[in-house]
Amino acid sequence: MSNIAFVFAVVVACVIGQTEPAAEAPVGPTVVITGANRGLGLAFARRLSADGFRVIGTARKPDAADELRSLGVRIEQLDVTDAASVRRLAEAIGDTPVDILINNAGIGGGWGRPLKDVDIDQAERILQVNTLGPMRVTQALLPALRKGDRKLIVNITSMLGSIERNTRGGSYGYRESKAALNMFTRSLAAELKPDGFTCIAMSPGWVKTDMGGPNALLTPSQSIDAMLKVIEGLSTEQSGSFLNHAGEVIDW
Repeated sequence: MSNIAFVFAVVVACVIGQTEPAAEAPVGPTVVITGANRGLGLAFARRLSADGFRVIGTARKPDAADELRSLGVRIEQLDVTDAASVRRLAEAIGDTPVDILINNAGIGGGWGRPLKDVDIDQAERILQVNTLGPMRVTQALLPALRKGDRKLIVNITSMLGSIERNTRGGSYGYRESKAALNMFTRSLAAELKPDGFTCIAMSPGWVKTDMGGPNALLTPSQSIDAMLKVIEGLSTEQSGSFLNHAGEVIDW
């Protein structure tokens, strides 16, 4: 065989032996979940990452977020009561478009106490986390949310935030924090409606978490499955709604 023929044969063999380049895996929507290291936040992160979403989960102490880390999602430090921490989160996300923000981080406390026994400092802490926390985070991430395709903000609230349904009293601080979060959601929906946003307040139901306790009616996975089914079908016409985990409207 001549040198030219040999070279040609080698080239042909190489071309035949080449394989098609692997197609890139599709990239799903980007979702930011606050308080993703445990409870409902962790369940959200587990389900959405399995469904192909790009999950950015936040935790006050990332080094201790072992279960969240095991999911292989991106973890960012966040204390929703700390303006500097919120600012660092926004800087870390930078120009990344965010499709969905789930303001899940929250705390409880003061259950069943009459007014005379209410710890005002505790109530103030609850309001800082449950009401002002989502306001800080949403304000900081709004530029990234404007770049996203979905433009969806889900504020995790509670049935205890319903003024209409409050016939038992108690739970001072927590009830007020969630009622205020509902009003924030309503105002946000009205402001951002012209920009195509959907903003809802959603109650997850009574869930077996550290806050809900072992006697709750729903497991985290049951609550998450129901909520995500509702979230997937949301339209802009529902923006400003107060919904339960099954998608039913709750009285304000």
